[in-house]
Amino acid sequence: MNIKDMRESYEKDILDVNHLEETPFAQFAKWFNEVKDSNVPEPNAMILSTVDARCRPSSRTVLLKEMEEDGFVFYTNYQSDKAKDLAVNDNVALIFLWKELQRQVRITGKAIKVPREQSESYFHERPKGSQIGAWASPQSRVIPDREILEKKVEELENEYENDDVLPLPDHWGGYKVLPETVEFWQGRPNRLHDRLRFEKQNGSWKIERLAP
Repeated sequence: MNIKDMRESYEKDILDVNHLEETPFAQFAKWFNEVKDSNVPEPNAMILSTVDARCRPSSRTVLLKEMEEDGFVFYTNYQSDKAKDLAVNDNVALIFLWKELQRQVRITGKAIKVPREQSESYFHERPKGSQIGAWASPQSRVIPDREILEKKVEELENEYENDDVLPLPDHWGGYKVLPETVEFWQGRPNRLHDRLRFEKQNGSWKIERLAP
């Protein structure tokens, strides 16, 4: 494998401060809509990075489910590894990579739990199979085999056979990432990429250009 010779020239677009929206949320919404219109698969997929009690970083892919006026919301099992990390260190990083448009968004900030009512509302919007999955899976724990999951799913399907929705588990819900920095990255030729960063300072957003 000759990996060192794998290269791509980034020439699809430019990112200029004069055309940037006033807030990172408005700029994110603009880009996100363009990505959706480009039929990029799972444009809401993002890398979430956390740090545990021993200062060891960990990253995984999760799905953005809501964008509010002050943050980005995802849902998970509150007994998972990521939730254990957040219980001791609420600092997180997010990355959206939309390689088809040669774009990336990097976010740093703090994660807080959303109200239970919000988690319950979203949980009941999920397909019934996903609701059952949330109950059946002891996320991040070691299990002997897949059969234990399938057996638990079967039990839940029988228990809730006549119900359209399941109750929200106590161990499941949402987090909202409150951003402190949001960097928009647009690939450019010769690796001279455009990088514009919003940084929150005294309640307002400062915009800076970073060297690639």
